[in-house]
Amino acid sequence: MDPSNQKHFTAADYVIFAVLLFASMGIGLYHALSGGRQRTTQEFLMADRSMSCLPVSLSLIASFQSAVAIIGVPAEIYTHGTQYWFIGCAYVLGLLIPAHVFIPVLYKLRLSSTYEYLELRFSKAVRICGTLTFIFQTVVYMGVCVYTPAVALNAVTGFELWGAVLATGLVCTLYTTMGGLKAVIWTDVFQTVVMFAGQLAVIVVGVHQTGGVSEVWRKVWEGNRISALNLNPDPTERHTFWTLGVGGVFLMLSLYGVNQAQVQRYLSARTEKEAVRSCYMVFPSLQLSLALSCVMGLVMFARYCGENHSDMLATSSKDAVVIYFVMDMLEGLPGLPGLFVACLFSAALSTISSAFNSLATVTMEDLVKPFFPAMTEARATLLSKALAMSYGLLCLAMAYLTHLMDVSVLNVALKLFGMVGGPVLGLFCLGIFFPWANSTGAMAGLGAGLALSFWVGIGSIFSGSSGMRPLSAGCRAALLLDNGTSAIHPPLGNFTLGKPSGLNRFYSLSYMWYSAFSCFTVILIGLIISFLTGPMKEEDVTPGTIYPLSGKLLCFLPEHLKKKLGCVTPHGQTLSAPRHKEGNRQALLQVDRTSQEETDRFLPDVQAALVEHETAV
Repeated sequence: MDPSNQKHFTAADYVIFAVLLFASMGIGLYHALSGGRQRTTQEFLMADRSMSCLPVSLSLIASFQSAVAIIGVPAEIYTHGTQYWFIGCAYVLGLLIPAHVFIPVLYKLRLSSTYEYLELRFSKAVRICGTLTFIFQTVVYMGVCVYTPAVALNAVTGFELWGAVLATGLVCTLYTTMGGLKAVIWTDVFQTVVMFAGQLAVIVVGVHQTGGVSEVWRKVWEGNRISALNLNPDPTERHTFWTLGVGGVFLMLSLYGVNQAQVQRYLSARTEKEAVRSCYMVFPSLQLSLALSCVMGLVMFARYCGENHSDMLATSSKDAVVIYFVMDMLEGLPGLPGLFVACLFSAALSTISSAFNSLATVTMEDLVKPFFPAMTEARATLLSKALAMSYGLLCLAMAYLTHLMDVSVLNVALKLFGMVGGPVLGLFCLGIFFPWANSTGAMAGLGAGLALSFWVGIGSIFSGSSGMRPLSAGCRAALLLDNGTSAIHPPLGNFTLGKPSGLNRFYSLSYMWYSAFSCFTVILIGLIISFLTGPMKEEDVTPGTIYPLSGKLLCFLPEHLKKKLGCVTPHGQTLSAPRHKEGNRQALLQVDRTSQEETDRFLPDVQAALVEHETAV
């Protein structure tokens, strides 16, 4: 961009940014030198299962709220209006179901890696496939999370691109390697506070510069940025209530139900009760985070509507535009630009530190320990730290690859995240809800789900299917009425492009449906193949790996019919296991009776009907 239009950091901004990095390093150093000093894999990877619900819940927020979301959501609201805000509706079921289905099943199994479940329920081959899928998804995504804020900051301020990438990647690698999961969780708590403070500063200053709350509301209303409830059932429309409120549930389940980075935090809680509480506490924090990002986008529109900044920025990247708006609004207020940049990089740090730790965990537990069972605890801990550092360096390599592929890779990576998360969710649902599913069906279902979701996702990228064009950037939206005259009509929703036909219509499926589409594909193919190859018998199912959803839904049937359908075994009941797997299962399937009692007290019987109903929906 033109150097005369660049925004510059003051000394106070650099100080605040440096404090963020050094504070994160300090937390890692503290946990490296305190407690057990990260001498065991249990402490390094699982925080000794000693965390309370508050830091776990804030860490869950920080892991989800990446730098892509911090600058991506305001850009979405600025460009397309508030329709995206309806994704908040998906947070209800997207957190209730993990709290009452996935956490009880996974916590009682006392796992370190989420994918250990797949071996207990199916086979080692399914476990390895699930692990490799997660590693592929996370490695690609974390490179984007590091590079995106750095390139946006460089485009606006001239801040050294690779200096920002290296500072973020190396600091995160060091504190993750030194302090383990405890350091990751407590730095997430600190970084969450910084994120909220940075967004709040932009909103307050922006509202003041625009002329107050009433003036902001007037401009966004007249500028057609307040979207009406869009109940169009067309799955190819990018954002409607159904794509966001229903399709978003499956996206949330793939993140908060089965993703290793999130599940690892549940499993680090002291008790199952604490894990369930942390999931509940995430809900208001997620809603607050979404509200701040959406309001920030509306304030930016009110402040800059009718102005074109693309020439000054010499880029069409919405990320760079958001950064420019923020730096422009906070210019002349020493320290506040640095606070927002600290907010942005806090989001990046929290996301990639979670990725490093979870990648080290699944690699150690799923790909190393099963083949080297005699490895000493000291050597296993040292190898876990080496893995965390190696993934940190790989993250920097992925950031460089992102740079070579140009900024459009951001959209590719976000679609990839949805395309991979859905099939993995389907694999876990197949195992948890359907006792008849066998290993062959699970492998076939996962393969079919990945193939179909990649076909749709890659097809949409090459066909250029978007389904929506940006709204007018002017302060007053002039829309045509039926008689051809022009009139102001703010409440109308987003314009949609002409409907594609043939295969292009298939490629136009909204990205918010990717997770649901691929999840149901895995379940359907998995069940068909399982019945064709011989469904799994009740006595062959590992104890504790099934959630009796069918039994709860079919409670009106006689007991003998329910038993024939294989839906009467509660997820805590002990069954006889085949002898050749007995030793491995007994080591992993110790049911925590204390946790069960605490959960029963935390979830009274009077709420059972509500929970079952929500789960069934």
